[in-house]
Amino acid sequence: MVDIPSTPADGNMSVLLVPEIADPSAPTVTELTATGVVDISCYLTSDGYTPGLDEQVVNDERLCSTQVFEQPGRHTRTLEVIYIDNTNSPNAETDNKAKDTLVPGSTHNLVVRTGIPFDTPYEADQEVDVTPIKAGQYRKQPPEANSVLKIAQKLFITGPVVTGVVDASGS
Repeated sequence: MVDIPSTPADGNMSVLLVPEIADPSAPTVTELTATGVVDISCYLTSDGYTPGLDEQVVNDERLCSTQVFEQPGRHTRTLEVIYIDNTNSPNAETDNKAKDTLVPGSTHNLVVRTGIPFDTPYEADQEVDVTPIKAGQYRKQPPEANSVLKIAQKLFITGPVVTGVVDASGS
C-alpha cells in the first residue's frame, strides 16, 4: 500500500459565528476578524459539530427497461452543535460565548475552516464553508459521570451552504 498522508481532525478546525458576509463565496479576512465575530471552536465538544445531508431520489423509469434508473433530487442540509455550558461558572459572562451568541432565533453565518490549526489566523486563499443559520432552542444534555455540562442546539440552515476561498482584497 502506498503511504498516503492524512490530516488529523483534532485541533485542525476553526468554527466562527460571523454577523455579516457580503459575498459568502469570498469572505474577506476583515469580515472574519471583525468586531462581533465569535470563535466557538473551543466551546464545541469533540462530537459537537454535526452537519448532515439528505438527498432525495428522482426515479427515472423507462418503458424499454426493467431497471429503474435514478437522478438526484432535492436535498436538505442539517446542522446540530453541542457545546459546553458554563452558565453557573463564576466567569459566565466571558466563559459562555457560544450560548450567549447562539440565542434562539438569532441569525449568523457559521464559517468553518478545516485542515489548519484552529488558532492560525485567517489568511487569503484559505478554503472555508459558509452556512447561513438561525439558532434553534437550547437543549440541555443529561449530565454524565466524568463529563462537563453541555447544550445541544439545532442550527436551521436558511440559505445555500457555500464553499469559498478567503478573499485577499478585504485583508
